[in-house]
Amino acid sequence: MELTRKGPGLLLRDILNGKDKQIAAVIDVITHVAPDVLVLQAFDHDLENRTLQAFQTALEAAGHKMPHAFAARPNSGLASGLDLDGDGDGKLNTPRDSQGYGDFTGQGGMAVLSRLPLGEVRDFSDFLWRDLPGAMLPTHADGSPFPSANAQAAQRLSSVAHWDIPVELPGGQTLNLLTYHGSTPAFDGAEDRNGKRGADETLFWTHLLDGALPYPAPPPPFTIIGQANIDPNDGDGRQDAIITLLSDPRLIDPAPEGSEGSDTADWSAIGVGKLRASYILPWAAADVTDAGVFWPTADAPMAKTAEIASRHHLIWVDIAY
Repeated sequence: MELTRKGPGLLLRDILNGKDKQIAAVIDVITHVAPDVLVLQAFDHDLENRTLQAFQTALEAAGHKMPHAFAARPNSGLASGLDLDGDGDGKLNTPRDSQGYGDFTGQGGMAVLSRLPLGEVRDFSDFLWRDLPGAMLPTHADGSPFPSANAQAAQRLSSVAHWDIPVELPGGQTLNLLTYHGSTPAFDGAEDRNGKRGADETLFWTHLLDGALPYPAPPPPFTIIGQANIDPNDGDGRQDAIITLLSDPRLIDPAPEGSEGSDTADWSAIGVGKLRASYILPWAAADVTDAGVFWPTADAPMAKTAEIASRHHLIWVDIAY
């Protein structure tokens, strides 16, 4: 679900004035589904998390209290001081020269809200793309690094963020929530920088579970949850990456569905169509009791609300614990 705006502070303004129809629709969808833990994608970040706090207050006023929260500065809009997109225009402070695309620092970030307490978060967002085993780094036609060796030495893997958020379950168990937002596989050239980066952002989790990164692998129970921006069957994303994750024997795919089957996003307005872009993949031994995509049929009472809320539809999985 997208709650990003075109300038810093605008999302906070829109939440506080209480008149924004899209924000109201998002809150209606959340209160209808009533999750225990919620990952918000494309949620603008600010230094003191005032926007997130205002959203918590609005949710509580609507009857769904989620007192625990986490958000940290994402890579989106974070200035690099380098030409990271290879456009060669001499301008180094454009949205595409940021560590992740963004018109301002924090645009289109992520946030987590929870009814359950959260533990100490591991933030992998400063991990360099080139340090991923088998990284699919883009190249020029002659095989040299794209856009430059200096750029690749500074380029982070995460276009937004990669987090491991411990959720403290009743009974003393901890669920590690592994969440991220992958690059959109478009808006580049033959080097396929965004497509390759998005694939590697997804494969980061495979390497983490393998113990192949400079971080300890999370023990079960864990759940990978995020917007991969790759459909295993359609679209321009590198499908092998998401297929690798979906077929990992340490995970299960509950295959949530709504009125459009497994699709979670509608890009029809720009000619792309409907795609499965978001995923919740629990550990293999999880007791999954239900799952779905909140995409009501056209004649359902909440259909218009879901349409106003976002082109990305909320997905959910119920796990017994």
